[in-house]
Amino acid sequence: MKRATAVLGLLVCILEARGDDPKPALGRTLLFVDDHDILYRSGTQRVMTQPTRHPSSPLLVAMEKRWETAIGWTSIYRDPKTGKYQLWYQAYFGKRAGDRKFYCVVAYAESKDGIVFERPELDLFPHKEFAKSNIVLLSNGGYGDRYCNSVVVDENEKDPAKRYKMAYYDWSVDGEREYAGLHVAFSPDGIHWTKHGKGPLYKTSYGGRGLSAPFEGDPTYTETVDAKKVVRRTWMIPFSMSDAVDVFWDPVRRCWVIYGKFWISAPDGGHAWKHAMGRTQSTDFIHWTKPELILAPDDRDPPWAEFHTTPVFHYQDRYFCLNQVMDRRIKQANNIELMTSKDGYTWDRSFRDTYFLPRSEKPSLFDSRSMYTNSTPIVLEDEIRFYYGAYSMGTIGGKKLTEKDQRSGVGMASIPRDRFAGIRPVAKSDQMTIRKPLEHIGQITLKALDLKGVKEILVNADAKDGVVWAELLNEEGYRIRGYCKEDAAPLEGDSLRHTVAWKEKRVEELPPGRYLLRLHLNKATAYAVTFR
Repeated sequence: MKRATAVLGLLVCILEARGDDPKPALGRTLLFVDDHDILYRSGTQRVMTQPTRHPSSPLLVAMEKRWETAIGWTSIYRDPKTGKYQLWYQAYFGKRAGDRKFYCVVAYAESKDGIVFERPELDLFPHKEFAKSNIVLLSNGGYGDRYCNSVVVDENEKDPAKRYKMAYYDWSVDGEREYAGLHVAFSPDGIHWTKHGKGPLYKTSYGGRGLSAPFEGDPTYTETVDAKKVVRRTWMIPFSMSDAVDVFWDPVRRCWVIYGKFWISAPDGGHAWKHAMGRTQSTDFIHWTKPELILAPDDRDPPWAEFHTTPVFHYQDRYFCLNQVMDRRIKQANNIELMTSKDGYTWDRSFRDTYFLPRSEKPSLFDSRSMYTNSTPIVLEDEIRFYYGAYSMGTIGGKKLTEKDQRSGVGMASIPRDRFAGIRPVAKSDQMTIRKPLEHIGQITLKALDLKGVKEILVNADAKDGVVWAELLNEEGYRIRGYCKEDAAPLEGDSLRHTVAWKEKRVEELPPGRYLLRLHLNKATAYAVTFR
């Protein structure tokens, strides 16, 4: 008995040290966007899939409405029962509005197919220039502008009035002083919103670029008069978020999580040098943890790069970030980098050398400068859609946002389902350890998997110019008779769901145990494997 206990303890120790995933394969899709589920691969390279812009982009064009000079942050939701799309977007009116509460608002649109959107005529917020509009949220009219709008739909919310949740940046009075920071609102339908009575839920810095952080116990608020006798108000709050937030539900930690701008200091310690990636979380959408710095530009980034903001979503056991990398040299232009993480804290930036969604090169296009991704991609049966707001001026914008030649709108780009990145053979393998050179031949061996209950293995692969074979090995690396490459049906053509099959064996006939799935690639690219 003692010996059996010792052996079991040793096995557990080995598995923990190895970092093996104890979850069974059944019901999982393993993405090849990174090597986390791969034991090793040989003769291969990873290639990222760049989304294809929809030919109708921009799907929604600014300037069609008086209050939509520039469209920035977006959030989108598709009702899985009806297929109806709901879109929320930041609309900039500017000083022309007169009433400061209308300077930067949240507008709303709907669509049956996610391509053709309609703006409803609502009478929620009449203005001196219009009685009806598609505006669904105004700012508080504080010292600075209300900013961004991140909307999520909480299917588990018991209070119908709070099923829709919005996080945004605004100004409000806390005690005797006005502060900027996180605010939230709730809605039963995504149209009629009620702001939470208290704000900000966490405070952010404002102004003070280049200044040193205050000492502990010193006032965080100061006023100075510049050469033009203009009073400059500064809120210096170290280690704080900035003016944009993106929220999502983390199914792993079972809490709401915000990723967004986080100020980092300059080489001389001066405040507000660059934006990095910050994070905070909440279980009730109201009480949030102290923001923490997660990721900042590093040695491999060019000196001009900063993270404008970093929306994150969780999908297929991974955290994905559509990082807005800002280049201040080119009128604060944004390009979108794809980052991945297994835990939401340590981020893989393997694709930083090729942008996932680069800005358009033609200056005449609406997304030639600034693009604002979000944390709400739409996952369809065969497609993943990424909606984004954009305008042809730099991210800071300023007065130019209201100029007539400004172009702005909401765009959409998509990838085939689960094809964030794939693995394909290199053109030639001719190492000395190979008997003869191999051309366009490679293999992927996955980590050991518990195949209990699995009746079907599907491979997402493009083999229109080649072929993929699947075989099984035991945990020691021995091939399983009847499940080897020679017994496998060739997977040919381009399909999101190639079905793995062998001549005389079925996967459910395997005895209990852990197995290695190996994919042999010949002029083919594999993106993912699903176990059903």
